[in-house]
Amino acid sequence: MAPSLLHFKTAAAVAMASAKAAENDNVSRVQLPDKTRNSRVLVLGGTGRVGGSTATALSKLCPDLRIVVGGRNREKGAAMVATLGKNSEFAEVNINNKDSLEAALSDVDLVVHAAGPFQQSQKCTVLEAAIETQTAYLDVCDDTNYAFRAKSFKDRAVDANISAITTGGIYPGVSNENIDGFDMTVTAAELVHAARSESKTEPDRLRFSYYTAGSGGAGPTILATSFLLLGEEVVAYNKGQKIKLKPFTGMLNVDFGKGIGKRDVYLLNLPEVRSAHEVLEVPTVSARFGTAPFFWNWGMEAMTNLLPAEFLRDRSKVQQLVEWFDPLVRAVDGIAGERVSMRVDLECTNGRSTLALFSHRRLSVAVGNATAASAVAILEGSTQPGVWFPEEPEGIAVEAREELLKRAAEGAIAFVMNKPPWMVETDPKELGLGIYV
Repeated sequence: MAPSLLHFKTAAAVAMASAKAAENDNVSRVQLPDKTRNSRVLVLGGTGRVGGSTATALSKLCPDLRIVVGGRNREKGAAMVATLGKNSEFAEVNINNKDSLEAALSDVDLVVHAAGPFQQSQKCTVLEAAIETQTAYLDVCDDTNYAFRAKSFKDRAVDANISAITTGGIYPGVSNENIDGFDMTVTAAELVHAARSESKTEPDRLRFSYYTAGSGGAGPTILATSFLLLGEEVVAYNKGQKIKLKPFTGMLNVDFGKGIGKRDVYLLNLPEVRSAHEVLEVPTVSARFGTAPFFWNWGMEAMTNLLPAEFLRDRSKVQQLVEWFDPLVRAVDGIAGERVSMRVDLECTNGRSTLALFSHRRLSVAVGNATAASAVAILEGSTQPGVWFPEEPEGIAVEAREELLKRAAEGAIAFVMNKPPWMVETDPKELGLGIYV
């Protein structure tokens, strides 16, 4: 596969991190190709939880990169720059203003869009600006409508010769300033690839299950995203047929293995369902999400049943809800912690069942590692011109997936690929893999 041709504008060399610093840091360094080693990377939402952790992870993975922290708050930007060090700077950016965006993108080589939430957004302003300025692009979108709207810009991106990945993150709610990066669609693609190439069988059912303690430390953003998702009908696929279901129903008790245990998860409308069905050609696909303490799940169910969908799709009304709930959520977060776990189950036509599992003690760290891994893959030339989902071979090249997942799993308490469920579950006699959508 030919590497993507990025439009790199940076010529200045940047000093290497000192040997002493490297010895004191356990993060594996990445040696980028010469033409991208000193690239300028703009992280939009860089003063937030997800953007900030992404900028931090990128600076550790590739010390030669110039990190531009994009945001609206100069005070927070200055604090972030002080944390990142000399190879960083702050840029005041309004993502809703075309001129502001294009000015910010005019001298960077890659933009990471982590300024969510993406739900109910009617335009892909950052992607459009990236195409206009010939800047490579990555977002942490977890909204189906936004993701497929971004895909509609594929031909324009090809004409501009820029590589773009949408939904390049970790999972629902958290991906919007939150937790995108360790994209479970890449692990799903690897499971499907192994089934077809090694076991000579076809995928039959794919299920994504996500769990985070509290808000995962992401605060208001995950709250807004979660509330907005409650206003969307869930799209799932059953034996090739598209079906629509009520959000936060269809509860399953899923075993996330040691360190996390069994957790209740509920149906949500997430973009990986449609993309896995269409790209990976799996006939039955669904996605679920759950949180803790348990009463947060009860609260989500109650909101779905009591509030009109139109209310939950209104960003201004949802923002009011967030302001009411945020103090309580932050208080509970201090007790619940921010553990995160993701599980992908694949069942095949020959009866074979395998899974992928990722768990981390800190969501804020996991999302940064994961998003940074996707950004590095683009800088390494693993993505072709166009707009792609991570699971498409033009998005993250098949031969690059293993290294991407290894980088994304840095510091994980569990990372398992292509194993039978009984090898990781706390109670292997109860597989919980019945006939479910």
